[in-house]
Amino acid sequence: MMANLFDQFMSPTYLGMPLIVLALGLPWILWPSPSTRWLNNRLITLQSWLLNRFTQQLLLPINTGGHKWALILASLMTFLLSMNLLGLLPYTFTPTTQLSLNMGLAVPFWLATVIIGMRNQPTAALGHLLPEGTPTPLIPVLIVIETISLFIRPLALGVRLTANLTAGHLLIQLIATAAFTLMTTMTTVALLTTSILFLLTLLEIAVAMIQAYVLVLLLSL
Repeated sequence: MMANLFDQFMSPTYLGMPLIVLALGLPWILWPSPSTRWLNNRLITLQSWLLNRFTQQLLLPINTGGHKWALILASLMTFLLSMNLLGLLPYTFTPTTQLSLNMGLAVPFWLATVIIGMRNQPTAALGHLLPEGTPTPLIPVLIVIETISLFIRPLALGVRLTANLTAGHLLIQLIATAAFTLMTTMTTVALLTTSILFLLTLLEIAVAMIQAYVLVLLLSL
């Protein structure tokens, strides 16, 4: 009897207690904290340089008033990157494959940007619902379409991250199962399948990093 391929996405439990809190909290331990010394070690220096470069790149198209979001957006990027990459290790659980978690991140951030935009620049925020130069008969239709697209945006953010990570994990499991099954009967095909699995793993590492960056980038825009 073949196990369900989607069992790997179930929230782990131990003695009836869900371990999702540990899966969300423990990866933060892997990030070293800066010390009070004048000179930090190479790991902390590299970490600080990467965070500074990411923050500069993210805030480049944003005006000065939006730079106050740097800390929370950089923290979100670090959180997603840790979850996505650690989920590729064996015997681990990827919380970001859960649509509930991704929607719980996407909806509050999206709602915060909408509320702040309506409060600080109501004219510009409402102006996005109607492009300049629109013919008069199309104005009601475009307003409805733009409003629907505005409310669909958090759903698209959450579903994009969930679908990409879920598809990658399923492909890795399918190809790994095929390579393990063919190892005793067709060794050459199994080795070829293993090489494909290695390339797919590299691709998934890139996808894990890109999807974390894309979600934060779209939220910032």
